[in-house]
Amino acid sequence: MRIVVDLNRCQGYAQCVYLAHEVFRLSGQEALTYEPNPDDERRLQVERAAVACPVQAIVIDRLDGGERGETP
Repeated sequence: MRIVVDLNRCQGYAQCVYLAHEVFRLSGQEALTYEPNPDDERRLQVERAAVACPVQAIVIDRLDGGERGETP
């Protein structure tokens, strides 16, 4: 799994940090850092974080040719 966060779109709401703190972190007050290639065991947390992002700045790439922006 590969994650891409549009940092120009990210507003620092940090919903992703609360839902997947092993993958997403805030540096300082608003600077988001993240693990671009987390283990697949974190997939559910990352998918929930992507859905919870108020500005939909997180894109998940399955690395098998498919791409997921949201999960129902």
